[in-house]
Amino acid sequence: MSQPPTAPYDLLGVGIGPFNLSLAALCDQVPDLSTLFCEAGAEFRWHPGLLVDGARMQVPFLADLVSLVDPTSPWSFLNYLRHRQRLFPFYFSERFHLPRREYEDYCRWAAERLTSCRFGLQVSSVHWDTAERLFRVVAGGREFSARNVVLGVGTEPYRPSAFAALDGHLRVWHCAQYLDRRSALDGAQDITVLGSGQSGAEVFLDLLRTRAGDGTRLRWLTRTRAFAPMEYSKLGLEHFTPDYTRYFHALPAAVRDRLVGEQWQLYKAASAETLAEIHDHLYQATVGRPVDAEPVEIVPGTAVVAATAGPGDTVELHCRHIDSGTESVLRTGAVVLATGYRAVRPAVLDPIAHLIDWDERGRYRVDLDHRVATRPALTGGLYVQNAELHTHGVGTPDLGLGAHRAAVILNAVAGRTVHPLPARTAWTTFAAPDHAGTTGRCP
Repeated sequence: MSQPPTAPYDLLGVGIGPFNLSLAALCDQVPDLSTLFCEAGAEFRWHPGLLVDGARMQVPFLADLVSLVDPTSPWSFLNYLRHRQRLFPFYFSERFHLPRREYEDYCRWAAERLTSCRFGLQVSSVHWDTAERLFRVVAGGREFSARNVVLGVGTEPYRPSAFAALDGHLRVWHCAQYLDRRSALDGAQDITVLGSGQSGAEVFLDLLRTRAGDGTRLRWLTRTRAFAPMEYSKLGLEHFTPDYTRYFHALPAAVRDRLVGEQWQLYKAASAETLAEIHDHLYQATVGRPVDAEPVEIVPGTAVVAATAGPGDTVELHCRHIDSGTESVLRTGAVVLATGYRAVRPAVLDPIAHLIDWDERGRYRVDLDHRVATRPALTGGLYVQNAELHTHGVGTPDLGLGAHRAAVILNAVAGRTVHPLPARTAWTTFAAPDHAGTTGRCP
């Protein structure tokens, strides 16, 4: 709900991605709560460069903005279908996982209707007014005040340091730009996709389909020892519950950091369905011919330690085989970096950076309410969404926990239980046996 900019908002959101949009939706029907969410972009966009044909979500449709907290909300995916007159087509499709393009359309539908969401309003800085005990947020040349601020700026494409010498190269770019720059690959006769996660799998599959039969050599390369599928067993998925988040948060920081690296198959791998589609495509393409008939290479266990410009427009990848240590140089015409995303400290926080209690590695210290630890002089609530992988675990970027996290933040900001949340969400007991009296918690 909106209010005059001279009055302080109870909550001001920086950035409107799915997570802050979820918070805006859950706040919408709280009558005594004033909120404003600011987004620099002119409209809602969600990974537009990766909305390739056939790409599907990796979470069920119930992982929408609100349903896992309040399925009666008018901002549910099912209500979106009703407005779009698509309930029966969805019913007959019998698909639990949505096309990515439909998920983006659903979020845009909500963002355009939520009056607290303002697009084309870029936040340039966040200040703290000690006398008034308010945040002063400069956005679009105006100043807004707020008692609490939530950062939902998302993560940024990660470009490995091995490719530092190729910044600006016309045929080396992150997959976040894939659809926008796919035509730049037209002259390349050798294309390498780097990274074995879902984005890498979808890009490689799209190239298999769109470059079929034109003689282009397609290569899928990763340092991971196998193109392993994402863990999707029912009990495995219980790592994406509030129970596991609470357990993970209580662990020592060194243990948490180790676990995040070890649990890559829970949140960084490709879906078994996409991997099967890649295999099926190659099988169909080589009917009546030997396996090596197609100019395709799928190469796991190989790290790119450096990348340099080669003769002409080529790129030379200096590789090391993980198991044998063998080094080699691979020449390719283009590289699509499916190397993931990482949280970065937004520049808007520079004016209050000295008031934030950073950990020894310069990261946020985040409590279970997703509130950032600050110095005593800053008494307002500073919250983060999708910047707490190191404190809250693998569920941090997962859309399935988005509504729950938004409700936790809302309850904390409101100082009361606006949305009741379940005490237990998993059958798995993550803590040591002598702690099993409170599932998923460590004392």
